[in-house]
Amino acid sequence: MQKKWLVFASLAFLLLFSLCYGVPSSSAANVSKFIIINKANNRLAYYENGQLKKQFKVGTGRSSSLTPEGKFKIVNKIVNRPYYKGHIPGGDPRNPLGNRWMGLNARGTWGTTYGIHGNNNPSSIGGYVSSGCVRMYDNEVEWLFNQVPVNTPVVITTSKNTFDAIAVANGLKSGKGAPSVPVNTSSEILKRGSRGPAVVTLQKKLTALGYNTKGYDGIFGANTDTAVRNFQRAHHLQVDGVVGILTKKALGI
Repeated sequence: MQKKWLVFASLAFLLLFSLCYGVPSSSAANVSKFIIINKANNRLAYYENGQLKKQFKVGTGRSSSLTPEGKFKIVNKIVNRPYYKGHIPGGDPRNPLGNRWMGLNARGTWGTTYGIHGNNNPSSIGGYVSSGCVRMYDNEVEWLFNQVPVNTPVVITTSKNTFDAIAVANGLKSGKGAPSVPVNTSSEILKRGSRGPAVVTLQKKLTALGYNTKGYDGIFGANTDTAVRNFQRAHHLQVDGVVGILTKKALGI
C-alpha cells in the first residue's frame, strides 16, 4: 500500500511540475532576438520573435578572412566607446567607432576586438573596408543598439541563401515555412570592390576564356578589373570594368 502511495505521489509531482514549468520540447523554439550578417552582400538582418524586422547595409573586412565567420554573442554594449588605438575619446567626430559599440566574443576575444559599431565615414558603409569589425551608419546602429540585449546571438557568414535559410541552419528559427532557396543574383552588378561567390564565378569564367584574373579569391580587385576591361574591349562592349547585364550576357553567366 505504501509503495502504491509513493508511486502515486511521484506521478502527481511530475504532473504538477510539468504544468508549472512546462515540459522541454524536442523541437527548437525560435530565439527571441538575433542578428545575421551576410558578407556576400554586406547586409545585416535583425530578427525578433522569429520574424525579419529590418535589414541594414554594413561594411565588413577588406579581405574575406578579416571579419570572422561563425555564431557569436554580443557580450558588451558601449555608448561612445573611445578609439584607444588612435587616442580619440568617445563622442569625438573623428572617432571611427561612431556612437555605439556592440562587442562580439569572436576568435577568443571578449568584445574588445570585434564588434558591430557606427562609423564617422558614411561612404564606407556597404563596402569591404574594415580591419574586421562590422560598420553601420550611426543612426542605424543606434536604433539596433536599443533593440538588442547582451547575449543576443549573431551569425556572420558568406552565403547565397536567404536570411531565413541561414537562421534555420543555425538553429535560431523554426524551419516551418522558411524558404531555403538561394538569393537571385542574376541581376547583380559586379564592379571593383564587389566580393563574394558571384565574383568567384566571374573570375573562373574570365580565366577559362583566356582573361586571367590571377586567382579565384572572390574579390573584384585590380586583376579582375583588368580582365573585365580586356574582355569588354574584345567584345565591343562599353569598357568600364562594370559587369552589368550586357557583359554578363556576353560572358554567359
